Amino acid sequence: MSRIGKREIELPSGVSVEVAPEAVTVKGPKGQLTTPTHPKIVYAVTDGKVQLTRVDETRMARAQHGLRRTLLANLVEGVSKGFSKTLEVIGVGYKVAASADTVTLNVGYSHPVDFKLPAGIEAKVEGNKLILSGIDKIVLGETAARIRRVRPPEPFKGKGIKYDTEVIRRKAGKSGGKK
Repeated sequence: MSRIGKREIELPSGVSVEVAPEAVTVKGPKGQLTTPTHPKIVYAVTDGKVQLTRVDETRMARAQHGLRRTLLANLVEGVSKGFSKTLEVIGVGYKVAASADTVTLNVGYSHPVDFKLPAGIEAKVEGNKLILSGIDKIVLGETAARIRRVRPPEPFKGKGIKYDTEVIRRKAGKSGGKK
């Protein structure tokens, strides 16, 4: 039995879950999100809790059990609290600026890089930190990864765009003169 799949999902106040044959819709104070269902998983909503069970013990049902529970838990957390990721821009002369739906990165290229944010993602700049926030964890993570790909951190000086929790493994660089 899946340890993650067995756990019930507590629904905070103001969050509702609607189960349809093709998709599960979660509505909350921050918005509404949808995830597809799987025919091997049964969703049961009772007394502010959601329980997922498998139809049978096939390999596919076991594989989907924990996955579908985690996807649904992420939707519930997203519509109630939301998610955020912080990126740091490190380097001499490297700057970041955010407007309504665009992030402008000056990261050592001959031109500034304009990154258009997808719908539902907001950006805020505090010094050299870019804080992305939204209700969909998947879209937020993909957006942060794409912004990081503009100038990934390099191992010698550590210049580039990195996550705030990321640790850059540094290299020593050139060794001393040959003897």
